[in-house]
Amino acid sequence: MTTTVAAVDLGAESGRVATVSFDGAKLDLKVHHRFANTPAVRDGYLRWDVRTLWSQIQHGLGGLAAGDTDIAAVGVDTWGVDYGLIGPSGELLDDPICYRDDRNGVSYHRALEIMDPADLYDATGIQIMQINSLFGLMADVREQPDRLDKAQTMLMIPDVFHHLLSGSTVTEYTGASTTAAFDMATGTWATGLLDTLGVPTHMLPEVVAPGTDVGSVIGDLGRGRLAGSRVIMPPGHDTASAVVAVPFAHPSGLFISSGTWSLAGVELPHAVITPATRMANLTNEGGYGGTIRLLRNVMGLWILQECRRQWAREGVELTYAELADLAAAEPAAVSLINPDLSDFLAPGDMPNRIREYCAVRGEVVPQTIGQVARCVVDSLALSYRATVNDIGNATGVRPPTVNIVGGGSNHALLSQMTADACGIEVHCGPVEATALGNAAVQFAALGELSSLAEIREVIAATSEITVYQPNSTDLWDEAAVRFAALVNQDRTATGLGGH
Repeated sequence: MTTTVAAVDLGAESGRVATVSFDGAKLDLKVHHRFANTPAVRDGYLRWDVRTLWSQIQHGLGGLAAGDTDIAAVGVDTWGVDYGLIGPSGELLDDPICYRDDRNGVSYHRALEIMDPADLYDATGIQIMQINSLFGLMADVREQPDRLDKAQTMLMIPDVFHHLLSGSTVTEYTGASTTAAFDMATGTWATGLLDTLGVPTHMLPEVVAPGTDVGSVIGDLGRGRLAGSRVIMPPGHDTASAVVAVPFAHPSGLFISSGTWSLAGVELPHAVITPATRMANLTNEGGYGGTIRLLRNVMGLWILQECRRQWAREGVELTYAELADLAAAEPAAVSLINPDLSDFLAPGDMPNRIREYCAVRGEVVPQTIGQVARCVVDSLALSYRATVNDIGNATGVRPPTVNIVGGGSNHALLSQMTADACGIEVHCGPVEATALGNAAVQFAALGELSSLAEIREVIAATSEITVYQPNSTDLWDEAAVRFAALVNQDRTATGLGGH
């Protein structure tokens, strides 16, 4: 007998509604509806359009309900960090503010004035980054305190949609773990930290494990063929869902969930919060089945996506495949940037920012589209190399392989440059890891799968994996020295900067 669930996967650039069916041996994924997701400035803030996203989700799920396949359950995953505020009547108070909004920068610097960076990191074990939810909450207190005063519950973005689907008012563990307001050592909200930084705690919700069933679908969707369908919280942070679906080539291997962001790390049984992880600014995020992901957020394909949008505004329309071909035609490691610098965080003229960065840092300034794209690809590969080395230093085990999942696993040039730069074998796939991981946790909650190990066995049997072997060259050793100098220069200039 085949069981089918719906996996709603929202990324920072696009979303989709998919069905995943399980026949007892393999998973079969079909994407039924795709839609764009772009934040826009309203009321002076860069906001996510939840009303439009909810309409698109309803449209996609409504199409499934009109079909002839019963949908046993529905679950939503999204990017991390951002949150919505729910009022006393269950209403969303306003559209959530995007982590790329400039307001977070002021809070970031203010927090580092109030607390020593070491104490800030030790309180949660989370990488100190401008995008952290903690700094958004501090901005709420500073700029619009009534926003928090009116809130009864704070929900992470995936659970805003679980609330709309089922009426639930709890948030899921993996999403909460991205906030920098959650203590990864104790598994509880870091209320002492929030008190120190002046952030109220009355709206903090109950945190539940991934795989929690929060009820049946309600509203108009629940009156049709989705009547009786369960709402099961998958790992709500899309990276956590994606890592569920990583068919690790080696248990100590590095994963890279590659998309708008690249999240690169290893899976561990417990949080690692030490001076070594703090100095490397590695983050501990919650995973499925009691696991912890020790990782680093690398800016990822966002930089290339934003370059592509700028070139389109200038009248040059290029596909990602065409950009990859242009980059591949250029020599390696001519121009480098530190992709994790906050200069590259906000939307705008990214090619010009790259050129300005290179000019100021003494790098060769890339001129053509191919040269800019190659600069981004090589810089990402070197950032992955730095992460491999830093995790090896922090854990005592250098990752022997890399598994890349997500849309970025299709980028052949980046995958090969990652193998070359890191000097280790790279395994790519599955592309649809996030939706597969989302669905697999739903199947486990329904009793169809028994463990994380079984989930990965099924996904390995389902997926095609491409392997890239490293090329031996001194080029990347030399480039890594230049890259490290750039990162150190940025760290000196910005306090924490870089990583």
